[in-house]
Amino acid sequence: MTELTYDNTSRFVGLPSGKVHYNQVGEGHPLIMLHGSGPGATGWSNFGPNIAELSERFACYAVDMPGWGESSPVPGDERDHVQTALEFMDELGLEKAAFVGNSMGGLTTINFGVRHPERQSHLITMGAGAVGVKLFGFGDGPSEGLKTLVRGYREPSIETMLDLVDVMAFDAGENRERLARERYESLAAHPEHATNFLSGSGKRDWPSEEQLAGIRSPALLIHGRDDRVVSYESGLKLVALIPNSRLVLLNRCGHWAQVEHAAEFNRLVADFVTNN
Repeated sequence: MTELTYDNTSRFVGLPSGKVHYNQVGEGHPLIMLHGSGPGATGWSNFGPNIAELSERFACYAVDMPGWGESSPVPGDERDHVQTALEFMDELGLEKAAFVGNSMGGLTTINFGVRHPERQSHLITMGAGAVGVKLFGFGDGPSEGLKTLVRGYREPSIETMLDLVDVMAFDAGENRERLARERYESLAAHPEHATNFLSGSGKRDWPSEEQLAGIRSPALLIHGRDDRVVSYESGLKLVALIPNSRLVLLNRCGHWAQVEHAAEFNRLVADFVTNN
């Protein structure tokens, strides 16, 4: 079997939202995999440890959203990732798909379930946020992780990316330098993404409690107990509000559950999509 690489799974598609890059491999029920908002993030960087195994059972589409990776640059206040995801499905002829989203991608996944429930078969998030009063999270200001994320855009360097990896992961171990370098090189190749990110936050429409309660997709919510970007309190809120949902809380895990606990993550997702 040919080894899966970024290059041999790389694809592009033209959408009304712009040129979108994605990595595609596998056959079966579609999994649309959406990355977070960190500097240098791409579909491949967020889901590289998962694609090979999951593609044995599913058609995997790891998408670079506009403003990230090899996709078209876009000013922050013009981003609408739910609309881009819908255009992506229409262009590729995907009638229904499971959505797998990390952080910002998790918010897109949830909002897609609110706006287009007939096109979403499953809702899977890692480190997704939720609105409402914080009882024991990070208080009213930005979390330590979000501050480090923004600094990565403002002061891109290997050093700031190492700081980013340290705050995103509970313990990146031997992958620490590789992850930091991948992030730095991705952002350095497209500095316009940093400029656009800092220009505006985009259309991050937080769903209301009533909208969350109206979601009908079966939902798997995964959160790290040690997440310093988005407190696991958000996972507790989401599982309390989304009717057909379950929460997996992982100890010794930060914001990148799919990277830090890849084997367990792959098993959870494969079983969930197959049996729900």
